[in-house]
Amino acid sequence: MVYKGTSYEFLLLTEINAENKKLAFGAKDTELTLLWNTGSEMNISVDKVKYRLAQNEIIFLTEFHQIDYLEVESARMLRFNQNFFCIINNDNEVGSKGLLFYGAMGIPIVPLSENHIQSMETTWDILLSEMDAKDNLQIDMLQSMLKRVLILCARSLMATANYVKLENSQADIIREFNYLVEGHFAKHHDVAFYASKLNKSPKTLSNLFAVFSERPPLSIIHDRIMIHARKQIAYTQLSIKEIAYDLGYEDLQTFSRFFKNKEGISPVQFREKIS
Repeated sequence: MVYKGTSYEFLLLTEINAENKKLAFGAKDTELTLLWNTGSEMNISVDKVKYRLAQNEIIFLTEFHQIDYLEVESARMLRFNQNFFCIINNDNEVGSKGLLFYGAMGIPIVPLSENHIQSMETTWDILLSEMDAKDNLQIDMLQSMLKRVLILCARSLMATANYVKLENSQADIIREFNYLVEGHFAKHHDVAFYASKLNKSPKTLSNLFAVFSERPPLSIIHDRIMIHARKQIAYTQLSIKEIAYDLGYEDLQTFSRFFKNKEGISPVQFREKIS
């Protein structure tokens, strides 16, 4: 079911299975996607990385992610664009920025807690019923239910082991760091830049991540650079030199050494391997 507003607002709700799974591919500009696995298992490859979802796990994708492969028994897909609801401008309402979307720590896969599964089922049913409404309050109700979905998912993720170690203010710093890295990784490769944006010292930021994760801030920045590098090598015809320059490396040799240190092979060898 699709909602289209007069100001190009877009919301899609649909059931995905083996026959219509192509619907999950090809998100357009500013479109965000939730894939909620309702079957026994779902296998998906995004940007050449494979993920396996158990039942009642949800994967969150932006328009910048490319689905290569999808094996699904049954799933629910919710997709919306920025005109319908902007998670950046409304982060104080849903707390999704840098957590569910636009985070540098990898694609989130959220296991729904037992407490939230029934709430998600109810919210989905309300969304479906509101898609048929034809009054002036329809978009307000749809947005309200979308917010509820995002809040339930954010709560489920925040209830996982790493986040429960943190105070709310500390979790907000982690989220903001993720969002900043997502927006600046191609130009700024040093922890000091992000620490200054957060009004923290690099040491304070590193100490916080030591509590939260085994991955220090610098590792997260480097991993995000590598995700983009692999994607550009795999999906574009850009030269390795052009890719290096786009990622803030003026020296091709420096980029090649960085890539080989992370991947085990050079960028040229990586392109040959996946071609």
